Amino acid sequence: MSVPLPLAPAGAVAREMWRAFPRGWWRLPALFVVVLAAAAAGVVGPLALGAVVDAIGAGGDDPGLAWTLAAVMAGAVVLASVLTAVGTVSASRLFEHALASLRERMVDTALHLPPARIERAGTGDLVARAGDDVAEVSGAIPQVVPALVGSAFTIVVTLVGMAVIDPWYAVALVVVTPLHVFAVRRYLRAAPAVYAAERAAMSDRAQHLLDALRGLETVRAYRTESAHLSRISTASWAVVRWSMRARGIQNLFFARLNAAEFLGMAGLLVAGFVLVANGAGTIGGTTAAMLLFLRLFGPINQLLFVVDDLQSALASLSRIVGVIRAGAQNAPVARRDDERPDRGTAADDDLVLQGITRAYESGHPVLHDVSVRVASGTTVAVVGASGTGKSTLAAIAAGVHDPVAGRVRRPGRVALVTQDVHVFDTDLRENLTLAAPDAGDDDLVEALRRVGAGGLVARLPRGLDEPVGASGTPLSPAEAQLIALARVSLSDPAVVVLDEATAEAGSAEAGRLEDAALAIVEGRTALVVAHRLSQAARADRVVLLEAGRIREEGTHDQLREAGGPYARLWEAWNRSS
Repeated sequence: MSVPLPLAPAGAVAREMWRAFPRGWWRLPALFVVVLAAAAAGVVGPLALGAVVDAIGAGGDDPGLAWTLAAVMAGAVVLASVLTAVGTVSASRLFEHALASLRERMVDTALHLPPARIERAGTGDLVARAGDDVAEVSGAIPQVVPALVGSAFTIVVTLVGMAVIDPWYAVALVVVTPLHVFAVRRYLRAAPAVYAAERAAMSDRAQHLLDALRGLETVRAYRTESAHLSRISTASWAVVRWSMRARGIQNLFFARLNAAEFLGMAGLLVAGFVLVANGAGTIGGTTAAMLLFLRLFGPINQLLFVVDDLQSALASLSRIVGVIRAGAQNAPVARRDDERPDRGTAADDDLVLQGITRAYESGHPVLHDVSVRVASGTTVAVVGASGTGKSTLAAIAAGVHDPVAGRVRRPGRVALVTQDVHVFDTDLRENLTLAAPDAGDDDLVEALRRVGAGGLVARLPRGLDEPVGASGTPLSPAEAQLIALARVSLSDPAVVVLDEATAEAGSAEAGRLEDAALAIVEGRTALVVAHRLSQAARADRVVLLEAGRIREEGTHDQLREAGGPYARLWEAWNRSS
């Protein structure tokens, strides 16, 4: 059962967003002034037009007044447009920089999370957070930021302008405010949970898609296309159902907003009629008040409409920040010297696995109290039938999995190579320098030569600059394994763990890969899950696992002479090879 990565609470999201702002946070007060000035300039037009109406109603015929008011209105429109554009662009840049910082921190955290944690969550969850959720926040910024930054100022300034004309106009508008508050409260009560469920359903759908695409050859070989399509379809329809629920909540929200607008207009017209009828107001004042209210339709609707985008973006931000917090929660804790396993019996440079027990399902352990010590500079081979826990032991030694019980001491950095290696979609040089960024071309060529792949550079038309991977020059499975082993050589780790790293698709290159593996482990502390017993014969010691327990342990010659399970396994392998 998958255990998704955590969600971050609102307070944590706010703190991480503040941390993510660029160092030029001092721009915020300047941005505040610009947006406020833009809102104030937008009020000038309706007030000037109201003055024109009153002047005409009073029988004024001064053309200079009309031209002056027209110039004031035009200037205010231009100034408001320029200031709004400056404020919107500045605010968007600040938030885009913050989002870019969050995204980089999330990816960096994900790359340093324990592999076991990623496995429990499922790669689909992480891919959805790095893809769908980042896209959701990035898409919301151009809409949400201008609305939040500009609309609130516009609403406040407009209310002040209406109060200047006559306080009753402001009162008429404030009376319908509870309708807006009611609409928002009801929306916020229902929307967050729906958006969070929609994001989670998207993660589940991504996981099913990745499972089917990564195992495409196996899916076709066993003709399980229908089962995978059924799971993908079920996950996709779950997304649809949650999306439709979200759209329903949105439509009800918008209907309530439209009702509030209608009642607001009616209230202003009634207030204007009463004021003009009693001589307490003017037609121009009523006109200006109505224009100001009509002008508020855009900001109010924009501000309230983006509550929808804001909720979706906050749900996504919670998932993004959740990954960052997961990294903090999984930060390694320094172990005290008195907690070191097997203290006093093993050298500091030994790889020690003591009393290891591991279970993927409760009550069904794969490894039972397994203890292995790999002395510094030696190689221990792990052999046994499929399903005996060899790969699990290797994964624990490399730090991919944590034991349920027991302790592991690693003398330094560990490099793990499995039979499933990856060639990145870039040139050969970058595929190698990811293990040693400062390595020169001579170092790269030497590393390839050391693993028996010196001819690869000569074979490729552009040598180290040749694109390889999905869209580049195809490489054979053996060449991909050799590149992975060359990376180990370049990174120069303290411990090497090889989990059937020579078990490529065919057997023609088996000897070449075994020689490459031998060259990599020579002089290093190494734990090797042997694909062929010829590797065990070359190791300093051999551990035979059976049903998750150590059945035999010793040198190759000792175990052969003992005539036990390893000797029988060796004889059977010799007859078949």
